[in-house]
Formats: sequence, structure tokens, C-alpha cells
Amino acid sequence: MHIKPVIFQEGQGFYDNLADTFIRHKKGLFILAPSGAGKTYYCNNQIEKHWIDGDELWTAAGAHPDGPWWKESIEVMDRIDMRADLVTMEAMHEGFWIMGLASYWLKPDAIVVPDWETLTANIQKRQSGSGYDGGATSEDFAQVKTSIMHMSRWQESHGVPIYASIDEAASRLTADVA
Repeated sequence: MHIKPVIFQEGQGFYDNLADTFIRHKKGLFILAPSGAGKTYYCNNQIEKHWIDGDELWTAAGAHPDGPWWKESIEVMDRIDMRADLVTMEAMHEGFWIMGLASYWLKPDAIVVPDWETLTANIQKRQSGSGYDGGATSEDFAQVKTSIMHMSRWQESHGVPIYASIDEAASRLTADVA
């Protein structure tokens, strides 16, 4: 997969446009969660648009390329995650709340890891439904496990809390900043 190179440019307009759809807060937040944890479902079903689905943010900003980049080499995936970290960091500085899977060096505020049975059931349900929106499939369970192990380093090295659900993490984090 050819990843187009990016450049830095002033992006205030991009983030101001996000504020037309999503609520800007005094403090930005980032929840890291694996494929199938319910990030997209949660974001799509909010009554008030507090949380941004990271995949949408990163694609709109040009950090994520089109296509199944998560099936590429570790080098390609790391490069894309680093680009997403920069966008997430800037969005957080602008007061946005993001939940997603991409994180190379940016420390999340919380991690969500549902139990394995729930996670695999969610992935299979999404995969077999008519509204499949991308992400891991049942063929990718080994990669999902590796992703979860990678996420756990944040708890081990920086004490980032791990929650069992998106609802729990979002409630706990927002109680601290509301």
C-alpha cells in the first residue's frame, strides 16, 4: 500500500469546522479501545455530539488512508498511527473528545477492553450485518489480541485506567471534567 506523504499546515479551520458538529470542551480527552469495543456505535448513537469517532477524525484529516491499512506491515501501521497521534493531540488541545484505536506515542486518558467473548461477538455481528463499516473481522482475532496487549502497556507504564465498556470509561472521564 502506498501511503501518501503529508505536510504540516495551519489547521485551525479544520478544528473549527469540527465544532460545527461536535461539542468543544475545556479539556480534550482520548479513549483507546480495540476494534469491536463499540466506539463507532457509541459515537453514532449520542444524543449530544460530545465524542468523535477517531476513524472519522483521522480520515478527514488525512492521517488515515483509504482502504484496509490495518492489514499492512507493522511499519505501515506504525506510520499511520503516528500521524493519527498528531491529529488526536491537536484535537484534544482544541477541547475535543476522541475515541479510537490509533495510538503510537500519545498517552490515552482511558483504555477500554471488553471481555473477549463480548468483543468477538461484536466483531462477528458487525461483520455479518448489512452495515459493515470496516475494521477487524473474525479473521483478525489474533491481531485484535495483539492490539489489546499493546494497549495494556499504557496501564503498566503510565497507570492509564482500563474499563470494561465504552459507557463506563466515558462516564468516569467526563465526571472528572464536567
